[in-house]
Amino acid sequence: MNRKQRIAKLLLKKFDNFLLEIIDNSNLHIGHNNFDGKNETHIKIILTNKNNDSLNKLNIHRMINNLLEDEFKNGLHSIEIKIN
Repeated sequence: MNRKQRIAKLLLKKFDNFLLEIIDNSNLHIGHNNFDGKNETHIKIILTNKNNDSLNKLNIHRMINNLLEDEFKNGLHSIEIKIN
């Protein structure tokens, strides 16, 4: 299972009332500090609320960062989170 799949599995369990899109943006960072653009290190997460409920975006960001703690320890460098 690759990193995008692992992240999707974790997030879908916690955010079942959202549509989820995960994009690997690692290739956009080729050449930065000798980075080769591989290994799914820069991920964009887009969550779209299915129910149009009121959201606390800061809490959602915190939950995502906590859920991905092990991924950060194992090579994930950055995430971009967009919540609609």
